[in-house]
Amino acid sequence: KTAPVKIRLNEVAHSVFYAPLYVAIEKGYFKDENIDLTLVTGFGADKTMTAVISGEADIGFMGSEASVYMYSEGASDYVVNFAQLTQRAGNFLVARQDNEHFQWADLKGKTVLGGRKGGMPEMVFEYILKENGIDPEKDLTIIQNIDFGSTAPAFADGRGDFTIEFEPGATSLESEGKGHVIASLGKDSGYVPYTAFSAKKSYLKENPDVIQRFTNALQKGMDYVRSHSPSETASVIKPQFPETTLEMITTIVTRYYEQ
Repeated sequence: KTAPVKIRLNEVAHSVFYAPLYVAIEKGYFKDENIDLTLVTGFGADKTMTAVISGEADIGFMGSEASVYMYSEGASDYVVNFAQLTQRAGNFLVARQDNEHFQWADLKGKTVLGGRKGGMPEMVFEYILKENGIDPEKDLTIIQNIDFGSTAPAFADGRGDFTIEFEPGATSLESEGKGHVIASLGKDSGYVPYTAFSAKKSYLKENPDVIQRFTNALQKGMDYVRSHSPSETASVIKPQFPETTLEMITTIVTRYYEQ
């Protein structure tokens, strides 16, 4: 048997949203495909893309928009998306008070802690606003300069009327009594290639077999999540989230599973 191929994967964020990837790691599906995977978190698509372009990472995992931006800038060895992990937005609108009768129009005149300009979370949010007849520029204030991981603490400290949160940010705000999830951006935006795996054109050309085996391992992770209960999936991925209780991971997996 040949030595395992080393792959350095840079992910945009470390979130329960990406459960199938972590199942594939924890269940040894990459090892089964003779891949020795190293996972690094980039904390933002811009940083993940930089890692791929510079050769620091072999594969990037981020919103599909990042590769489009790079291609449109005229890069010769551009980055190509070759596999998709999530097909809906994975974030939620969190309010200070619970509101069963929330309508997107309720955001008019309010301040929302949003995402980085041009990033997938922010674009999906603005798309939903437009679909509901709201002008993102004029009808409300969207704060876009707070770092990806810092919006939940900022909201807890009193900034903004609403915040757009990934997990575990949304659930932790709820468990602390600091916020309430009142809408799912994934449900309201519909299908979108939200997060995808990508590599440089040259890497894809030189390593077609490796890319196929990487994708096979991912598929096994997806199949596992599809055929097992949220609590079983949560137990498998628990080692990936040492700071988060199994109960909270199960709550989050269930929330994503249902949508």
